[in-house]
Amino acid sequence: MLAAHFAPYTWPLLWQSRTQPLVVHFHGPWSLESEAEGHGPANVRIKRWIENRVYRQAVRFITLSEAFARILERTFGIPPERIRVIPGGVDVDRFAPIISRAEARARLGWPTDRPIVVTVRRLVKRMGLLDFVDAVAMARRRHPDLLVHICGTGKLSGELSSKISSMGLQDTVKLLGHIDDAKLPLVYRAADFSAVPSLQYEGFGLAAAESLATGTPALVTHIGGLPEVVGNLSESLIVEPNSALAIAERISQILTGSIRLPSETACRDHATKYFAWPHVARQIIDVYREAMQQLPARITAGPTEADLLTPRTQA
Repeated sequence: MLAAHFAPYTWPLLWQSRTQPLVVHFHGPWSLESEAEGHGPANVRIKRWIENRVYRQAVRFITLSEAFARILERTFGIPPERIRVIPGGVDVDRFAPIISRAEARARLGWPTDRPIVVTVRRLVKRMGLLDFVDAVAMARRRHPDLLVHICGTGKLSGELSSKISSMGLQDTVKLLGHIDDAKLPLVYRAADFSAVPSLQYEGFGLAAAESLATGTPALVTHIGGLPEVVGNLSESLIVEPNSALAIAERISQILTGSIRLPSETACRDHATKYFAWPHVARQIIDVYREAMQQLPARITAGPTEADLLTPRTQA
């Protein structure tokens, strides 16, 4: 069988789906994400054509959330019986907290006497970081010692840096750039809580799940699959998107203690229960087995040489 994760990489191999079942891991609507980032209409139309061409051939889809399952149904016309919802996986052992928050801060050289929020994001507009900076500016009025670390790279970096400077937030918001994977558990661990302030097309929210695996709560916006990551843990971790005021208010409520965050143990247990790779992988394997049963009987033992060579020549 074929397991595909991105439509443009799959399109040149569609001839193989004549003899092998295709399972698409749907991580997001490529064309719609491009439209949200301001790409031109022709660019978006071509991407949508490729997506439609690939998705028509798939016998099963694996998507990371109910929210993205609805996009498959409504935008691409995929019948719900072909869609399976399986959350993303996290290596919970790698993210397991082996040191205290204070020790993590000491290793990173971060202050131990300030509340710290981290956000690990690709620096593009739909991640909501411009609104998040506005929210931090509002929250700082009540909490002048607040410190925010934004981790990641992207084309929004320059605009973010300019905004932080123009608002006089240099001592409050720090752009840390790329964080090495080996250091990522330490970064989450050092924070009082993390933030995932997305505005559009967040199919799952791996950063939120990783944060929980370190025992650090994750504040998320009510976008896409993000509420599905933390909703069973605490509804207080979900805030309305497109509202810097709402985010600022929730940050303030957390810092004053008027909203109680889930404990380190509760966060860790939640991540282990829902996102640990052994649990997730078993579900994926079940879908692959299900897809294999969609093959016509004449080729269940594998494609013949003619099956392979004829389409390859045409391609």
